Amino acid sequence: MRDSPTVLLTLRTAHLSSHSGQIAFPGGKQDADDPDLVTTALREAYEEVGLDSGFVQVIGTLPAYRTGSGFIVTPVVGLVRQGFRLTPNPFEVDDVFEVPLDFLMNPANHRRHSIIAEGVQRDWLSMPYADALSERFIWGATAGMLRNFYRFLRA
Repeated sequence: MRDSPTVLLTLRTAHLSSHSGQIAFPGGKQDADDPDLVTTALREAYEEVGLDSGFVQVIGTLPAYRTGSGFIVTPVVGLVRQGFRLTPNPFEVDDVFEVPLDFLMNPANHRRHSIIAEGVQRDWLSMPYADALSERFIWGATAGMLRNFYRFLRA
């Protein structure tokens, strides 16, 4: 919740067994003792980046998203009020950063890609973003979920 809303993203560490070095939302696998997916999202955000759930107002979930690698992800959308402090878990997260929501919701910034791998056509999205500090290549499932969020907001 800023004057201009942003989206909180992470850069995953290079040594992780899946999606290493990629840009992702804070989040992860549901534990057996998580009563629901919202609890999972809040717990994982705390474990990965130290985001205290007391700063988060959950506003809902998006439809489940199936990744090309077989994961099923239910994006949880929330507003984070000012005053939060982040402490990234260095085992899982190389960096935490924010991207303006306006940039991500502008279809002019949504790039479509297609490759043929092992005889199968694979289509994917990217949303390359650069600011004064760095360049970020948001792609794959993260870009796909952001595109779904764009469609949801436009409906």
